[in-house]
Amino acid sequence: MSSTWIDGGVYPDVTPPRSLDSFAERVDFIARLCAAWDFGRLPDVAVVNEIRKETWRDVIDACRLLTSPTYHLLRRWHGLPPLPYLGQQLAYIRDDPNLAYV
Repeated sequence: MSSTWIDGGVYPDVTPPRSLDSFAERVDFIARLCAAWDFGRLPDVAVVNEIRKETWRDVIDACRLLTSPTYHLLRRWHGLPPLPYLGQQLAYIRDDPNLAYV
């Protein structure tokens, strides 16, 4: 079954899959999506709507991308318990008073 929401742009090194049938393929997609999103490549609304579905909860939990801010957002969306963030905390972002409004 072909999935039109799959973002082929997160597969620069291989031909994008037409569907994500296995757990491993879904984990790979989340890892690629988080990497792209962390570097400023925002996903389409269709991708966000798909990965927010309950069927992705176990996949999100399995990834354990502790250095990815996007991964921690996905965990929050799925109501998963927080894990330690191991990424860099930049002072000019962390201490920005406007961060409260984002």
